[in-house]
Amino acid sequence: MSTPVPEDEKLIVLARGALARAEAGSGAAVRDGDGRTYAGAPVTTAALTLTALQVAAATALSSGARAFEAAVIVGGDEGDPGLELVSEISPAAYTLITDPAGTVVTEVAPR
Repeated sequence: MSTPVPEDEKLIVLARGALARAEAGSGAAVRDGDGRTYAGAPVTTAALTLTALQVAAATALSSGARAFEAAVIVGGDEGDPGLELVSEISPAAYTLITDPAGTVVTEVAPR
C-alpha cells in the first residue's frame, strides 16, 4: 500500500475526528472537485440509516459540490454503499479505507 499524499492524510484526520466525536465505529471524509473537505459519521435511527461515507458525500452535495476527487473511510469496508454514491457523482474518484488508527488497508480504484 502506498503512503497517502498530504491531501489524503487530511481526509484521514477529518474522518477519524468524525468517528471520535460521534463515538462511532467508522468515520468518513470526502474532498470535492474544488478541494473542499467534508466529514461524517454514521446515522442510525428508526427512520434513517446512513453510513459515514453517505453522510460525508451528502453533506458535500448539499453544500454545492459537483464532483469528488477522493474519499476516506476509517473503520469501514468495500461493501459501503457510499462507494456507489461517490462513483455515481465522480467515476474517477478513488477511496482509501483505513483501520481505526488511520493506516490504509485498501485503496478502492475508481469504478
